[in-house]
Amino acid sequence: MTPETRQVDIRDVTFSYGAVPALAGVTLGISAGEVVALLGPNGAGKSTLTHVMLGLLTPRTGQVGLFGTRPQDAVARGLVGAMLQDTGLMRHVTVRELVGLVAAQYGRAGLTGEILDEAGLADLAARRVSRLSGGQRQRVKFALAIAGDPRLLFLDEPTAALDVEARHAFWQDILERAGRGRTIVFATHYMEEAEAYANRIIVLQAGQVVADGPARQIMSRVSDVTLRFTDPRAREEDLARLPGALRVRGDPTRADRWELVTSDQDATLSALYGASGGGVRDLEISRGSLEDVLMALAKETGRA
Repeated sequence: MTPETRQVDIRDVTFSYGAVPALAGVTLGISAGEVVALLGPNGAGKSTLTHVMLGLLTPRTGQVGLFGTRPQDAVARGLVGAMLQDTGLMRHVTVRELVGLVAAQYGRAGLTGEILDEAGLADLAARRVSRLSGGQRQRVKFALAIAGDPRLLFLDEPTAALDVEARHAFWQDILERAGRGRTIVFATHYMEEAEAYANRIIVLQAGQVVADGPARQIMSRVSDVTLRFTDPRAREEDLARLPGALRVRGDPTRADRWELVTSDQDATLSALYGASGGGVRDLEISRGSLEDVLMALAKETGRA
């Protein structure tokens, strides 16, 4: 990453709510075209960091730049869009009127229909905002965030309250935007979304960055993998000797059913299939929860 390609440049940023620290020396850069997930428990600093990057909060110390300028200037130029949890909406207007009003601020009023289509709101265009469900309001917030076709998009818990179909459509739109070189930064509690859609994960704890890298790298580093399978010829002592194997447990109700926890999924699976001679069936692979990941990182960084 070079200074020329960075769209977000944060250096040693701190922020406190009174005597309570929220960010403690955060430094990071984000380049054009990245899809970045911000992960962490409640109170880790995700929303605060997003607000600082948008210029809504002024850091106590450190520097924040977007596109080589102040966040406020980048926002004013229409380079940045944001979908925040605490965004209020005008209630007594229609969806089309609200989206059209914001689109007009970017000279894109004539594209209001396209924006509504992208956000899955075409069928709700004539409905008043006050009559929308939680998921529908979330889609309106997304429409407002993309109304100016920003080069950098911040999303705070973007799929909260969305049903499965709307969530899928949302991420398809996000990936299409990333394919056009747009940069996406989203905070989420859904580990599966971070793994599936982000090419980079930043984990925050106690206002500090404790992990930063590709999703696969982060997950393999901090989260053990559980393999469940059937193999009538397997023996516990042999499974325990497989590379990466940490724990092995047989199913007390089925002699051919096994559960194996490994720190190296690829190595274990390769050796398991090689040793079984094709006897492995019904394989299930699962990772730890977000809480497991955060606890492992806390131990690594001495905060547990």
